[in-house]
This record gives sequence, structure tokens and C-alpha cells, in this order.
Amino acid sequence: MTSNWQPLEEAVPADLFKAEVHAWARRLKVEPRTLRIVPMMRKWASCSSAGRVSFNRELLRQPAQFRAEVVVHELLHLKIPNHGRVFRALLRAYLASRSCCAVTSIANDKAHHHTELPRKSAP
Repeated sequence: MTSNWQPLEEAVPADLFKAEVHAWARRLKVEPRTLRIVPMMRKWASCSSAGRVSFNRELLRQPAQFRAEVVVHELLHLKIPNHGRVFRALLRAYLASRSCCAVTSIANDKAHHHTELPRKSAP
């Protein structure tokens, strides 16, 4: 047994993650122009005004609930570019519609943009 083993719930292959993103995009009725999985130093994801959605490669190792929150958050930016009331209401509604989960504090926290990675403490 290798030390890199992780349960499927917490580690998904890139093609399965992309399928999750495309499924959410259909549900939200958005069409990202480009979908990328790349190394990122400070964010979980980003969305450009040109419709390019990029996800941090490390997101593939996060729990399914957190992945969904990040995916829905970024895809909603294809409809609503800011974090205003409408954005937050739609985010909560889409995440609450998942039968297996409750909306977490990340989705409710308007002061903290969840796509930023936690900062590493100085040595």
C-alpha cells in the first residue's frame, strides 16, 4: 500500500472533476469558454471576464462538499461578476439544493472570499 492513497471522496482524477464542473455548468446554465486545472499559490480558483475558469490542482484532493462550493462559486461569476446579495443568495440556493449537504459557513461568509488559500505562517 502506498502512502499517497486517499479515499475517492477526497481525491478525484482531473477528468472526473471536469465532469463535475460541466454538470454544475449545465445546472447553472452557464458555459465556461475554457476550463483549466493548474497549480495556484494563493487561490482555489478564479474566473476571468472572458469566461476562463481555472481551478487549483490541489482542489482535486479536497472533500466533495468543498469542491462543489468552489465550483458553484466560480461558475456563478459567469452570471454575476460580484459578491453582492443576488450572488450570495444564488450560491446558498444552489448549494442547499444538493440533497447530501448543508450550506457551510464558507458559502455564508461575505467578508471572506473562499477562493483564497489560507496563508502559511512564517517560520
